[in-house]
Amino acid sequence: MANSLYDRTIAFAGICQAVALVQQVAKDGECDREAFKTSLHAVLNTSPNSTLDVFGHERDLKLGLECLVKGIDSTPAGSEITRYIISLMALEKKLSARNDAMSQLGDRVQMLERQLDHFELLDEQMLSNLASVYLDVVSPIGPRIQVSGTPTVLQHTTNQHKVRALLLSGIRSAVLWRQVGGKRRHLIFGRKKMIEQAEILLARM
Repeated sequence: MANSLYDRTIAFAGICQAVALVQQVAKDGECDREAFKTSLHAVLNTSPNSTLDVFGHERDLKLGLECLVKGIDSTPAGSEITRYIISLMALEKKLSARNDAMSQLGDRVQMLERQLDHFELLDEQMLSNLASVYLDVVSPIGPRIQVSGTPTVLQHTTNQHKVRALLLSGIRSAVLWRQVGGKRRHLIFGRKKMIEQAEILLARM
C-alpha cells in the first residue's frame, strides 16, 4: 500500500467515520445507512488494491472526512469522538502485538466473508456475527471502550450489535492507518495537513 498523506487521510477518515457512526447509533439508535454500509464492508474487504479500495470511493467516506475536518474539536461531542479514536488506536496497537489474536481475527473475518453468500450485509444475523468477532477477539485484549449514549437506546440488542460492528470497523481502519505509515506524530504534528487534504477531497464531491 502507498504511504502518502492521501492514504493516511483516507485511513484516518475511516476511523473517524466508524466513531461518528458509533456516536449516532448510541444516541439515536439510527445512523447514516450508506456510511454504515461502507464502514462494515471495509471489515470484509481483506484484499484491496489500494487504500481507497478498502472503502470504495472517496464519496463513501464523506461522513468520516467531515468528521476529520469539523468533528474533532473541544465541544463535548468532539471530545467524545477524540476519546473513541484514541481508545481504538490504543486497542489496535495491543491487538497488532498479539500474533495469535491477529491470526484469529483473520480467520473470523474470512468466515464473515463466506457468510455474505447467505446474508445481506445489514441483516440482523450479519450484524450479530460482526459484533461477536469484536466481542470474542478484540475486546478481551483491552482496554474496554466505554460508549456514551442514551441508556434506553444502548439497552437494545440490535444497537449493541451495531456499535460493536462499528468498533470492529474502527479497528480495521486503525490497522490500515498503521499499514500506510500512520504514526502518533502524524496526529500531533500532521493533523493540519490531513485536514487540508480532507477539505480538498470534500470540495470535489
